[in-house]
Amino acid sequence: MIPMPGSAQGPVVPLCAMSRRVPAVLSIAGSDSGGGAGIQADLKAFARCRVHGMTAITALTAQSTVGVSGVHPVPGDFIVEQVRAVLDDIGVDAVKIGMLGTAGIVAAVDVALGLLDPATPVVIDPVMVAESGAVLLDDAARRALVTTLLPRATVITPNLPEARVLAGDGAPGEAEQLARAVHALGPEVVVVTGGHRDEVTDVLFDGEEIHLIPGERHEDGASHGSGCTHSSVLAAQLALGRTPLEAARVARRIAGEAVRDGLRGLGEGAGPVDVLGLTAARPTAGTAAKAARYSRAG
Repeated sequence: MIPMPGSAQGPVVPLCAMSRRVPAVLSIAGSDSGGGAGIQADLKAFARCRVHGMTAITALTAQSTVGVSGVHPVPGDFIVEQVRAVLDDIGVDAVKIGMLGTAGIVAAVDVALGLLDPATPVVIDPVMVAESGAVLLDDAARRALVTTLLPRATVITPNLPEARVLAGDGAPGEAEQLARAVHALGPEVVVVTGGHRDEVTDVLFDGEEIHLIPGERHEDGASHGSGCTHSSVLAAQLALGRTPLEAARVARRIAGEAVRDGLRGLGEGAGPVDVLGLTAARPTAGTAAKAARYSRAG
């Protein structure tokens, strides 16, 4: 690992990324036509972390802030072809996996991951249900995810309900116990995110120690896409050379800020997170009036 220039410590990037100057991170996930979650959220999170984002789309959704009205899965061989195309030309420094939907898509993603260097970090966000309640992972796909992809994962980032499903109905319900139970399924590191808990604390288990990553609850924020954002930031930080614990801490902070600054007034349903600071970039009334005067003068 070599520190990037510009600070005494600086982010650390792998040698393969140094040859490209910017690490390249691949999202294998579904598309959200409303732009709040899925690959759209992933690309915004990658941009926030200053890495190059790439995509292999697993499904198209007709989706808004209100709900999902349709899902069109992408054929498995074309998912593999998307991964092959970017790998052969650009390379992949880390992978984030999101919406999969069916067992066939899980199988295709397993083939696609087999094309990568085995040392490539893989972050799985086990997307099961959309913010609106739409089911995005059927039972057969969940079983395939557990048996096929979890053993490949560097980090998996379930929320509390997802961790309960993955661990099985008989698993204890506390976050620390669930993290251990999910870890037994094969991933190197488990982060049970805290958004669905009374105490907004992420729980990380690395096979040896439990680490608590506290955060704030932003009741006035907007959370659509928060899970996608968290896992994508985490993948980007791994591509930059951080350890899983360091990456999880950065992901917790940035995802929390994105919820805090979320676009509550956008659409009629759950507003999307704002990881790029769009609200902060909006002109004030004074600057807008000044811009209007300049426009008239021109």
